[in-house]
Amino acid sequence: MLEFATGFANTSLGQAIDIYLVKDLINNSDNGYGRSFWIQYYLGISRANLAIEKIPEIDMSETEKQKYLGEAKFLRAYYYFGLVRMFGHIPLITSPVDLGSEQLYPEQASPEAVYDLIVSDLTDAENAGLSWRYISGRVSKGAVKTLLADVYLTMAGYPLQKTGYHQLAADKAKEVIDSGDFRLFDSYDDLHNPATKNTGEFIFTTQFAANIQPGNWQPGILPYNLGISAYSAQTDGIFSTNEFVNSYEEGDKRAEEKEFYFTSYSLNADRTDSINLEAPYLYKLFDIQANLESAQSDLNWTIYRYADVLLIYAEALNEAQGGPTSEAYDAINQIRRRAELPDLAGLSQDAFRNEVRIERIRELSFENKTWYDMVRWRKAYNLETDELEDFVGHNFSYLPSKALTARELLFPIPTAEIQNNDKLTQNPGY
Repeated sequence: MLEFATGFANTSLGQAIDIYLVKDLINNSDNGYGRSFWIQYYLGISRANLAIEKIPEIDMSETEKQKYLGEAKFLRAYYYFGLVRMFGHIPLITSPVDLGSEQLYPEQASPEAVYDLIVSDLTDAENAGLSWRYISGRVSKGAVKTLLADVYLTMAGYPLQKTGYHQLAADKAKEVIDSGDFRLFDSYDDLHNPATKNTGEFIFTTQFAANIQPGNWQPGILPYNLGISAYSAQTDGIFSTNEFVNSYEEGDKRAEEKEFYFTSYSLNADRTDSINLEAPYLYKLFDIQANLESAQSDLNWTIYRYADVLLIYAEALNEAQGGPTSEAYDAINQIRRRAELPDLAGLSQDAFRNEVRIERIRELSFENKTWYDMVRWRKAYNLETDELEDFVGHNFSYLPSKALTARELLFPIPTAEIQNNDKLTQNPGY
């Protein structure tokens, strides 16, 4: 859902009505994707609330209690951060709910109130005694501080536009950088290699395990029934538009074949033969072993990686300091050097802002980041002019006759939620 809202994604899955509702700017509150987000995120919140209430009563060491509470508060903050950005005014539930609870039919809270809880939860999690990294993939101090940096950067942008929060974001990202526990991978291949799980660049990921709880997105990123994979289902659910991949800077390694995207692949029936896929598919999410042999993906889903931290730091520092500093240049140039692009230098604050935003769009493509960025910037990327322009009035490359409106700054609250709770008010335009 979040990728089709950017205008950079395409699909050939004809029966996927929920995709087209978002992609073609005709979304409504019956969208099943939006309903899934709402249900699953509030389910995560309910579990976190239960943990936060019950952990203090458990017979264990105080040190262990604080770590578990920190993990639970991180997860509650993470879910609320997604919901408040997607839906705006949302119910704020902080304790377990049963059939007798006053919050069984909750009222909507302001975004400010939701962000207050998010920051409070993450501040508590920072002080919970967590290690900077866990090879198991559990919530770490690195994950907590990264999420908090992202939250502060978002609060500095629309709709809150909080003064001083760019510096808070920069400071928190700098703590992650200075920890020395994370680094960029040398090769983009490591971004989709199950052997690198929870190491190097990865800060926080959804954990999957082949033959136990395998990653479920591989069939969705495969071209429709072209026979390139060991998966029997190859659904063509999502791929990049040609215009987006073509917008990458000349010489950008990320746009080269089998780096971030791929346009041809060998056939499962005969690996000495290959086929032109006629579109850029998502190699950065492609589990090679699963597609060649096992059809059981061991690949984790990335939520935060170190490249994101570097770009948060560069963007926030440019805003906080009134222009790019040497540290801001170093952060973005680490990303560019891996892409085999020349360093940036000598830019004005406005020019650097433009560069770091476009760098985020390219580096973090198809990782559920770009739409959130578009909303906090109130900007969208024009693929033809290579410039950012106002969100309202922007045209997707494949939809030139219809423009984004203020309505698309939020998703609609699901119909069932409105029908079941008369205290909820639908978002404007839906």
